Amino acid sequence: MDEALTRARLGAAREAHRDLDATIAALAGAPPIDQLGLARLKKRKLSLRDEIAMLEGQLIPDIIA
Repeated sequence: MDEALTRARLGAAREAHRDLDATIAALAGAPPIDQLGLARLKKRKLSLRDEIAMLEGQLIPDIIA
């Protein structure tokens, strides 16, 4: 995968992560709270965080010590 595509996917993943964070905050503060829906959103947010870490790792060059 080339660097430009990786950076584009990273930007999209970061934006989706921010959007989910805002959605989770809004749902957590407004009763009644849908616990199942909130748990699903949090799980998706965690998977996005893992994807962001993986993409960032791909952008760091391998240095052989």
